[in-house]
Order: sequence, then structure tokens, then C-alpha cells
Amino acid sequence: MKTVRLPTGEDVPALGLGTWMLGDDPRKRADEIAALRRGLDLGMTLVDTAEMYGEGASERLVGEAIAGRRDEVFLVSKVYPHNASREGTVAACERSLKRLGTDRLDLYLLHWRGRYPLAETVAAFEALKAAGKIRHWGVSNLDPSDMNELVGAPGGEGVAANQVLYNLTRRGVEWDLLPWMQQRGVPLMAYSPVEQARLLKDRHLAALAAEFGASPAQLALAFVLDRKGVIAIPKAGRIAHMEDNVGALEVVITDELRSALDKLFPPPKRGTPLEMI
Repeated sequence: MKTVRLPTGEDVPALGLGTWMLGDDPRKRADEIAALRRGLDLGMTLVDTAEMYGEGASERLVGEAIAGRRDEVFLVSKVYPHNASREGTVAACERSLKRLGTDRLDLYLLHWRGRYPLAETVAAFEALKAAGKIRHWGVSNLDPSDMNELVGAPGGEGVAANQVLYNLTRRGVEWDLLPWMQQRGVPLMAYSPVEQARLLKDRHLAALAAEFGASPAQLALAFVLDRKGVIAIPKAGRIAHMEDNVGALEVVITDELRSALDKLFPPPKRGTPLEMI
């Protein structure tokens, strides 16, 4: 398993497990739990969830999937912006811990910026760290100006990650945010790295992937994983999908392949607002 180093020096898997929309359909529950457990078996032990996902349904599903294997997992969850006050963050974390069936989170993120000052949320994160409820904290969907404000706030230099939308069709972060984070050694977590499966239907990507002996998902993921300091967290609700994803680690992005991908999905030529879905 390729790893990415956190600012603290801890290494985490570069390919993890996303869980957005997992747990929403009770009919799929058994398959989704089996897929998550298979992902752990394959070394994808970073598991990302959030209180927003199914209003806690995803966290409950993850809790069941990792039961008895908690120490293998680098567990990530997120707090809603409207809960991100000093007291609200602590209370939200406690609720997430209960749903997940654990006593700690390895990484706790602010899901996106809301009405509460970043400094207030950071203070809550630091209090949770001091209490042993979380090990690291970070943010999600923050652009470079937000990040500059964050690291200028008391304790803000402790940020461990920023989770944003990044894939072949959403490359805007390469212009400014990704270099900002690489320079400071703060990992970027790429959500929707296969564009919610839409990239899998792109015939040009499929043809290129076949030429290089990969599936479309593997090539899309390999593109993201090739970037320094980037963690990809694709969702997979079936074992076969999970096993296909892990094959991305075997795909080598050569200069020839990178050039072909740039031709199909051009890199940004100017700064653009941070995208969210």
C-alpha cells in the first residue's frame, strides 16, 4: 500500500474507503459491509465518513463493518458547519463516536466552512485532542484563502489534511490549492476521485485504460494517486468494485500516459473557485 505522510510524521494509506451514500439503502447493507471489510483486508484501512452522510447512517454502517478491527483502521469523520461552534463540535464528535462504536477518531474534519469562525472550531478540535477523543484534525472544502486564514488562527498550524473534490474532470486545485498544501506538507484528500462513477462511462478514458491494461476506475484513481501528498477515497459498495479499485496501485503513470490524460482532461490554465458536490 502506498502511503502519504501527515504533518506529524505518521503514514496513512494513500488509497482509502469513502462511504458517502453507503448505509442509505437497507437492502444493500450486507453487501456494503462485506465490501468495506474486503477493503480492509486489501490494505485500504483509511475509512472516511461524516455525520452528514445519511444523517449518521453511514457512521453506523462503518461502525458495524470495523467492529473487532478498530485498531487496524485510520478512522475519519466530519462535523457539520452548523455544529462547528466550540461546544457544538465537541457534542457532535461524541455523537459520531457513539454511532461508530469507538472511543476515538483518528482524524476529525470541518465538513465545509460555515458561520462559526475557524478559530472557534480549531479551539474545539484542540480540546478534543487534549481529551483523547481525536488524534488529528483537519478541514474539508477550504480554498487557499481559507487555508491561509486557518493557519494564521491560534492553533491553526495543526491542520492535518484538507479534503476536496479532485479528479480528472475537476483539476482546478492543481493551480493553487494543491501546490499550497504540498509546500506545507499537508495532505489533500480527494473525494469523488471517479466523479461519482461518471468517469467510468467516458469512452475515451475507457479506451486509454484498455490500451494500458487497466480499468477506467483504476486509471482515474492512479492519476490522483500519482500526485504527491494526495489521498484518494473512492466509494465502493460491492466487493468486485473494491477489488477493482485496489488495482489502481499497480498502474504506473508514465510520461506518455500522463500526456494522454492531459490531452483528454486538460489541466487548469488559471485559478478557479473551489468546486464542491
